[in-house]
Amino acid sequence: MPVTDEAIEKIKAMIVSGELRPGSRLPKESDLAERLGLSRNSLREAVKALSIIRVLDVRQGDGTYVTSLEPNLLLDALAFVVDFHQDNTVLEFLEVRRIMEPAAAAMAARAMSDEDIAALRQVLDSLSDDPSLEELIDNDLVFHRGIAAGSGNTVLCSLIEGLSGPTARARIWRGLTEEGAVERTRLQHRAIFEAIAGRNPQLAHAWATVHVAGVEQWLRNTLGAAGPLPADGFQSRWTTAAP
Repeated sequence: MPVTDEAIEKIKAMIVSGELRPGSRLPKESDLAERLGLSRNSLREAVKALSIIRVLDVRQGDGTYVTSLEPNLLLDALAFVVDFHQDNTVLEFLEVRRIMEPAAAAMAARAMSDEDIAALRQVLDSLSDDPSLEELIDNDLVFHRGIAAGSGNTVLCSLIEGLSGPTARARIWRGLTEEGAVERTRLQHRAIFEAIAGRNPQLAHAWATVHVAGVEQWLRNTLGAAGPLPADGFQSRWTTAAP
């Protein structure tokens, strides 16, 4: 095992065992390196790697601490990783969303507070009668983020948030090219909201499935008709499709 990987595993073991708990300060570098049988350089590289994925927090002049280790913090790295996806895998991201978002909507119908439901209604009501595509996508992201948070499951919420980027581009492309897509999105958002507000988990699940599956099926049909995506992904298709 490369020495940096070995150092990462040893620090991880200290955290998993509970020896280092959330918020704990790591021992001084020289002491920790000697204790773990590591060089200070390999330990330093391990700390740097673990800080990138938000397991450790390096505070200049103060020391290195274990972070809160909360899901929203640790899964932050997911959004970074999915940015490296190739556009021809966006269907796979939509398939995952089709599994997770209906579950989140059903959970929100059971768990979402009245105050958060009112806030979600305000998100929908804030959209003008003739929104630009950019306004619609921004509203869409806030709406889905509100439902995910309303599920009460921080892991699910963080996963959905991390997957939102790649599929947002697909929704933009659909809005530019498919007639009626904008109005259909608004109607489906309203239907999902009414099911949540009505405390109807099954209906919320069904409408969320229809909503995400619609984008997935449209993209599947479009890619099937148009062939593989070009090297620059959606960008050339936007340029061609934009008014």
